[in-house]
Amino acid sequence: MAVEMTTLTGLEPRSFWGHFEALTRIPRPSRHEEPVIEHVRAWAAEHGFELHQDAGRNLVIRVPATPGRESAPVVSLQGHLDMVCEREPSSPNDPAEGRIALVRDGDWLKADGTTLGADDGVAIAAMMALAEDASLPHGPLELLMTVAEEVGLEGANAFDGSLVEGRVLVNLDSEEDGKLTVGCAGSTDTWVRVEASRDAPVADAVALAVTVSGGLGGHSGMNIEYGRSNAIKVLGRALREAHATVPFRLVSLDGGKSRNAIPRDAAAVVSVDGAREADLRAAIETAAATIRDAFSKTDSGIDVTVDAAESTSDPWTDAATTMLLDAIALVPTGPLAMSPDFDGLVETSTSLGEAMTDGDRLTLHSLSRSSNDSALPEVIAALDAVARLAGGELEVKHNYGGWRPDLDSPALAALHASYEGLFDEEPIVTAVHAGLETAVIGDKVPGLDMISFGPQIEAPHSPDERVSIPTVERFWRLLVAFVDELSKPGKDT
Repeated sequence: MAVEMTTLTGLEPRSFWGHFEALTRIPRPSRHEEPVIEHVRAWAAEHGFELHQDAGRNLVIRVPATPGRESAPVVSLQGHLDMVCEREPSSPNDPAEGRIALVRDGDWLKADGTTLGADDGVAIAAMMALAEDASLPHGPLELLMTVAEEVGLEGANAFDGSLVEGRVLVNLDSEEDGKLTVGCAGSTDTWVRVEASRDAPVADAVALAVTVSGGLGGHSGMNIEYGRSNAIKVLGRALREAHATVPFRLVSLDGGKSRNAIPRDAAAVVSVDGAREADLRAAIETAAATIRDAFSKTDSGIDVTVDAAESTSDPWTDAATTMLLDAIALVPTGPLAMSPDFDGLVETSTSLGEAMTDGDRLTLHSLSRSSNDSALPEVIAALDAVARLAGGELEVKHNYGGWRPDLDSPALAALHASYEGLFDEEPIVTAVHAGLETAVIGDKVPGLDMISFGPQIEAPHSPDERVSIPTVERFWRLLVAFVDELSKPGKDT
């Protein structure tokens, strides 16, 4: 399949970058992956590869071994087709519509005003480039391309494990160069839903829009350790502190765009007596100044603004406003425990990812993670307490358990040897505080020997996402050497 090269002209490996650029022109938001599925289907047909699709819409492409490697064990390469489609409000580009404008910034590749989709376009492009290059030795391969990874690993949860023939699974969805990942956190989604009474606004009331913006955001697992601001929590704090001195009534509160991204933006509409408008503006600015100082080292650009607004809904009552702001204050967000196995790794965390107003109801959607399955019940209990105290209810959806490390893994030993042979240095063996599909697929296919690695990707799930070009080349070399090593005559993994 011929791929036009533009921004990426001259980069190696050429085939990889060609496939990556093609993916940036294809809409692939979670749960709406049909265009990219058809793209892969056409590519597989062009090369004569056998393709299977399960009821969950996941793809498995079987790639024959190169000559002399036919008797090698089947190796499964795995990544996901969907991406988080975030964009700056002012950007003309939109990944959800297949409009990603690539920008090269020195050794980095990023997108103009949107997420880049290196998470996990890197995996899909690498699998396609490797499979079609007959000069690269490998045994039989199966390319596992899942859907809806970014919304609770839905594709992996629906995956038909009987399609897997390999005993080694190589996940290509890691984001740190030089690290070999052997474990990940499990996760649980929760929704605190509170319905509260509304009433007509007071006479002469005015409506104001209070907006939080400028936070760095990022992945709510990989970046949670940095202590970055959460726009929903910032908005709740600013309103709650202002409400203590200037009464107002909340009309709506919304924020966040993705369950697994730290919210960068949030907005509320409030109703206040016109005679107290100036007082409320001043009280919010006082709160905002304190908040900006609190996050001066992590989110120096965070801002809280107040503008005139129009409201077509009655505000919540005084009591309801107090109760809803208290609930937001009580929802925990951030790291809760550190790993006893790996230095500097978060073991347990929770992130308030979305706030949504729908009629009389406010919904607070959190994603809680832990590599210690026994730690999550305490987090869920805290969120249940929030719902109870607010007179609401809690919905809980357990997504998957953690992937426990196996430091005696033959695949790890082979990858470790390949890494040392290529780069003459020791890799770092670690786990990640994020969800990898290995956790789910490993449950469906008992006995799989699993490993994960990738290039350096920073700020995934945000418009600041970028991938290091030199580490993509290192990632590619390691992948090629690893599948070669696994398929050498006499090799038994």
